[in-house]
Amino acid sequence: MEVGNEMTKEELITITIEKYMDLQRIKKANGDVVNAELDYQIKGTVAKLSSMGVSVEDITL
Repeated sequence: MEVGNEMTKEELITITIEKYMDLQRIKKANGDVVNAELDYQIKGTVAKLSSMGVSVEDITL
């Protein structure tokens, strides 16, 4: 990796929040359709954000 191309913590948090919001929109669009992989991806993303000190309560659909 080149010097200067490293992602800051703030950038990582922003990208992860955007991913979480995308997953939430997909889940909402699926309606009542159960999707185990989607649920797993959401749980993993919530865990990552939590480990970075970010609460998802305010951005959950």
